[in-house]
Amino acid sequence: MISRRDFLRATAAASALTIGSGLGPLGRAAAQQRITQADILRFDPLGTVTILYVADTHAQLMPLHFREPSVNLGVGEVKGMPPHLTDAEFRNYFKIAAGSADAFSLTADDFVALAKNYGRMGGMDRIATLIGAVRAERGDDKVLLLDGGDSWQGSWTSLQTKAQDMVDVMSALKLDAMVGHWEFTYGAERVKQIADSAPFAFLAQNIRDNEWQEPVFEARKMFERGGATIAVIGQALPRTAVANPRWMFPNWEFGIREEDIQKQVDEARAAGASIVVLLSHNGFDVDRKLAGRVKGLDVILTAHTHDAMPGLIKVGNTVLVATGSHGKFVSRLDIEVKDKKVADIRFKLMPVFSDAIKPDPAMTALVEKVRAPFARDLAREIGKTDSLLYRRGNFNGTFDDLICNAMMAERDAEIVLSPGFRWGGTLIPGDAITWEQITNATAITYPNCYRNQMTGTQIKEVLEDVADNIFHPDPYFQGGGDMVRMGGMGYAIDISKPMGSRISAMTHLKSGKPIEASKTYTVSGWASINENTQGPPIWDVVAAHVAKVSTVKIEPNTAVKVTGT
Repeated sequence: MISRRDFLRATAAASALTIGSGLGPLGRAAAQQRITQADILRFDPLGTVTILYVADTHAQLMPLHFREPSVNLGVGEVKGMPPHLTDAEFRNYFKIAAGSADAFSLTADDFVALAKNYGRMGGMDRIATLIGAVRAERGDDKVLLLDGGDSWQGSWTSLQTKAQDMVDVMSALKLDAMVGHWEFTYGAERVKQIADSAPFAFLAQNIRDNEWQEPVFEARKMFERGGATIAVIGQALPRTAVANPRWMFPNWEFGIREEDIQKQVDEARAAGASIVVLLSHNGFDVDRKLAGRVKGLDVILTAHTHDAMPGLIKVGNTVLVATGSHGKFVSRLDIEVKDKKVADIRFKLMPVFSDAIKPDPAMTALVEKVRAPFARDLAREIGKTDSLLYRRGNFNGTFDDLICNAMMAERDAEIVLSPGFRWGGTLIPGDAITWEQITNATAITYPNCYRNQMTGTQIKEVLEDVADNIFHPDPYFQGGGDMVRMGGMGYAIDISKPMGSRISAMTHLKSGKPIEASKTYTVSGWASINENTQGPPIWDVVAAHVAKVSTVKIEPNTAVKVTGT
């Protein structure tokens, strides 16, 4: 939910660069002088094994801005615990100074001012530089590179090449293994084609053929690094067949499969593994619960919920690593092994400050090559923004408000629904809105923007279902993501209540009248999981709207009232 205070703070920051930033009158160049590649890489090495970890890059080849959420609520036992801390609470917990580089990369407040000082983050050629530097320091034989999934989707180039751009990049990085979620939306045939031919392992212990219950992918792979045997167990998103179109992989079944994970751990130990890693796309809260129930896991590399944390979270003898999203961070985990057991672990979340890191020339050339066929389209300017446009937040994001406004205008709808996806870059006031930035927030394989009739009861059922997916007190029933975004309608939500009773006070904003249970409304939305959904692709809808308004200005959205926090 975006409060008026939060909104005004974000939009006003563009003209108040020295207020509250903690940087005084420093400009971007001066700030960058305090952040060097050497600073980012500085680390006191430990043991003979290094694991490097990236996740949820969402096919972002180039540096970008990405604002972390200002609202990220936890429920049940994890209420008020990381990663469900934001802004000052997050900084206090991890002892981060306001206005610092870490504050910019990990929290949301004062984002515009800090973005102008610290610049963009990510970029595959910068990530390649960091990976190469660690390999040069430690030796290739001591370093394992792992990817937590959601790497092949989220950009125009990945959509147009059916993920080949990212497969080429990951191959060039000499990736060792990965897992999946959004990858499966390219369809079973394409995913299997890549998995069977790529020079890296595609792992998923929890996907079965629904006829014979046979494994679809390799469950576990053993690696030798630094004289130690490392077992990596793969875990795809358990709820993929619910969150995404099942018809794209009709013969596969998913699930957490906790007992099977335990079996994989036991088999890995019996086979001589000194280190057992779960490479997981479960989401952080699911992995935190799992860590307390599965015995023998040394490390869980967690993904899906896009959390970035500069410290390890320990559950029993298992440490959890959350490495963020969109290429903003590379996690380094050094492990000391004694008597074929983990004796000590040292960790650093390395921020990928694009201006501070020298691009890797070979990766720069590869990125330019894969983008070249689409370069003219990507750079096409559609309009510009006077507002901060961002995606993350449990209830609203201003980029989502733009998408909702576009559907309202272009599809002549009374009410619109837009999924609470956590991927897509951030634009700061004054930025041009290009085709690339629109598609970075919309590029999926089922993009059709439908226009249907729904009753008030049906709309409430949608909201209740999504709310339970996010705020169920048992993490094993959560699916990650954020609340569906609404246009043309407001509502109240009590996140502490059970399924079916969280949503109330549904109001049609234009008329000010309550939504009637039996009344039919014209509703538009996109990313339907139903096969053969009709309508124009959402990127065309958004582009048409932006072209008409020319300059985007998002008004404060206070239509969602949240209680029970």
